[in-house]
Amino acid sequence: MMKRLSTSFAIMLLLCAASGLAQAENAAPLRLATAPAASALAVPAIAPAIERQEIRAQLMPRRYTTVAAEIGAKVNRIPLAEGSAFKAGQLLVSFDCSLQQAQLQKAQAELDGAAQTLKSNQRLAELNSVGQLDLDLSRSAVNKARAEIGANQAVMAKCSVAAPFAGRVAEQKVREQQFVQAGQPLLDIIDDSVLELEFLVPSRWLGWLRVGSAFQVQIDETGKAYPAKFIRIGARVDPVSQSVKVAAAIDGRFPDLMAGMSGRVQVRQP
Repeated sequence: MMKRLSTSFAIMLLLCAASGLAQAENAAPLRLATAPAASALAVPAIAPAIERQEIRAQLMPRRYTTVAAEIGAKVNRIPLAEGSAFKAGQLLVSFDCSLQQAQLQKAQAELDGAAQTLKSNQRLAELNSVGQLDLDLSRSAVNKARAEIGANQAVMAKCSVAAPFAGRVAEQKVREQQFVQAGQPLLDIIDDSVLELEFLVPSRWLGWLRVGSAFQVQIDETGKAYPAKFIRIGARVDPVSQSVKVAAAIDGRFPDLMAGMSGRVQVRQP
């Protein structure tokens, strides 16, 4: 009886060992088959942040500046209201320069007196009745009076402010009959004949982006798309955001567009 049990136990051990070996052989191909699948699911490189968001831009005037007073005086007249258009050289602001005008007249009178003194001394010099020093001093007095007139004329030229370019009045900062100091802002003016856009694009676009390339910009305020073209490309790439600054201009004249509007840039990549 004991002999039979030993034989049966040995047979069971052999069967268990054979079963384990079979499972190991079946599992090995499974591990080999799944290994390539894991490498096939590698995570792709993450695109720059600027490529994962929409590109927005704001309409800006081609030229803009703040007109400031160059002298301290009372504002006499501002012929243009906010939003009004003007031409280059047109009067924007005029000042009350009655004091400056009086100083110019005084300098003119001093020049007349100095000229008469010089003329008299020149006649006396011909008669050897005046010294050379007096003659030289009279000439210096004439030159000084002329310089004084030039200085007063320069001040008088600042009594009116002319437009440096054609455009529109964006903001009026002072009112008529208000006294202003030298350097005080008077008007904000813009040249909206051409509206420009400045925005950032991915630096990867430099491989195909060229000045003159056309695209569309969707303006939020009007809900319309307008043609535009690139006019400038920045000279430096931001290594952090992997972007470069570009400038574009609206291609055409659209009365419904105004400076300050913004929208979404729509560029088709080749």
